[in-house]
Amino acid sequence: MSAEEPLCRIVRGVPTAEELAALVGAIVVRTRPAAAPAPAAVSHWARSARPAGAAPVTGPGAWRASGLPR
Repeated sequence: MSAEEPLCRIVRGVPTAEELAALVGAIVVRTRPAAAPAPAAVSHWARSARPAGAAPVTGPGAWRASGLPR
């Protein structure tokens, strides 16, 4: 492909500038790599129910340990 060769060509119809812009926008969005989803933010309400500085307990016995004082 040479520098003068267009990236795309309209073969039928006469699109408006807005229609061409919409087409180019759709192509650009489709060619971008998918971004990783943002981590879910913990709400202030949920954060207020946790003791300060307490990390969640994981592993065997975690359910039992979640109700015990630290």
